[in-house]
Amino acid sequence: MHYEGKVYRPWPEANSLLIQTTLGCTHNTCTFCDMFREKKFRIRKIEEIYRDIEQARQIYPHIRSIFLIDGNVLALKTEFLLNILMKITATFPECKKISLYAGLNDFRRKSVEDLKKLKQAGLALAYTGLESGDRATLERIKKGLTPEQAERGMAIAKAAGIDVLVSIIFGIGGKERSRPHIVATTRLLNVMQPEQLAPMALAIQPGTELAKQVETGDFIQATPLQILEEEKYLLENLSDFDTYYWGDHANNIVSSRGRLPESRDLFLEKIDHAIANHPVTEDEVLVTSPW
Repeated sequence: MHYEGKVYRPWPEANSLLIQTTLGCTHNTCTFCDMFREKKFRIRKIEEIYRDIEQARQIYPHIRSIFLIDGNVLALKTEFLLNILMKITATFPECKKISLYAGLNDFRRKSVEDLKKLKQAGLALAYTGLESGDRATLERIKKGLTPEQAERGMAIAKAAGIDVLVSIIFGIGGKERSRPHIVATTRLLNVMQPEQLAPMALAIQPGTELAKQVETGDFIQATPLQILEEEKYLLENLSDFDTYYWGDHANNIVSSRGRLPESRDLFLEKIDHAIANHPVTEDEVLVTSPW
């Protein structure tokens, strides 16, 4: 098995086999992210990918799920990705789920027909970072995404029948835009209605542009109380579409995981208890661990 550079996968994929398909990220300018700073985007040779798949078969007698890394793997040409998916399903017939990282703009750049082919070939789930639905925040963090593009990308994914996990970041609007950020994000999520939702509290990654903005005072971090209030607003104002809530990221103040809307009241009770009793609400900054 071959891996180059730092390797990342979402926390729900902790038990998945990782197959490195691309290196880096095609966008790679988000101010808060250092996942692929040392890498220039490159597509691995398909022979190398096949070799990793075959070697993994020799090592593991049973694989239930596979996650394709790095960055936005969906940026690959459809035929190339189809060949990889078909190789995986032929090699691991017992595999129940194949997932990957994708940008919402990657969905926009593919046709519904192409995405349906990928689904039929085994693609079950795509992880995508929305981070915020607030236009000003998206521009400030250099996401390269507008709310309209996010909405369109999700619509294309839904038309193709591909499930999408959307991640958002509590606190990414900073102290000043905490409320506009979460209000706009919640509004957009109610339109997008992702099958899964993964909120996480902002972690300042050393060496990033955002870290420098914190040092200079150009970005004032949201307080822990604001972060809890953001999650409270989100839970109170999400409409009643069915989604799985992965609110158990290690950086979150409160850990909540389960289906919405049925778990809404339980999650809100935990948030309200933390707002009233958690000592972190007295702090100015939430101390988190880098990814």
